[in-house]
Amino acid sequence: MHAIRIASAALLGFSALALTAPSAAARDDGHNITPFGFSVLPSTIAPGGQVKLHVNRDGECKGPARVTSVVFDTVVIPPGRSWATAQVDWDAKPGAVYRVRFSCDGASGSTDLTIVGGRPHHPRPVPIDPVPVPANPHRGVHAGLGGSIAGFDLKETGMGLALIAGSVGTAYRLSRRRSAEEGT
Repeated sequence: MHAIRIASAALLGFSALALTAPSAAARDDGHNITPFGFSVLPSTIAPGGQVKLHVNRDGECKGPARVTSVVFDTVVIPPGRSWATAQVDWDAKPGAVYRVRFSCDGASGSTDLTIVGGRPHHPRPVPIDPVPVPANPHRGVHAGLGGSIAGFDLKETGMGLALIAGSVGTAYRLSRRRSAEEGT
C-alpha cells in the first residue's frame, strides 16, 4: 500500500513538472516566449520536402498567423485553422539550419528547421497498360484454422496452463494473506 502512494505521488509530481515546463519554442533563446504555441513538423527534412506548420489556437493567437522563412514561401494560417503546409525550396542547403518565424496578434517567435542531405523520393507516374486477366485468377489465401491444429503440442499447452494456474493461485494466496494481516 505504501508503494502505491509513493508511485502515485511520483507520477503526480512528474505530470506537474511536464505541464509547467516551457515549450521548445519558448526555451529557444529567451525571445520566443509567446502566448501561443507553434511547431514545424518534421523539424528535419530534405530539400523539396513538405512541412506542416502548426499554431496552437488555444492560446492568444486568434487572428491570422503569418509563418516566414527564407527556405519556403510565406504562409498565412487563417483564423479558425491551426495548421498549413509549406514546401521547402529545392535549393535549400543540406546540413543548414533555417529559422522559421511565427507571428500572430502582435507576438512572434521562431524555431529551427534543419535540412538533411538527399532528395525526397517522388515516384514517377507509370503508364498504365492493360493487364490481361488469367482464365483462373488467384482468389487469395484460403484461411483455415489459423494454426490451431497444425503444430499442436499437448506438452506446451499443459505447461502454459500450469503457469497460468500457478500465477493465479499465488496471487490469490498472497491477497488472502495480506487481508488476514491487515485484519489483525
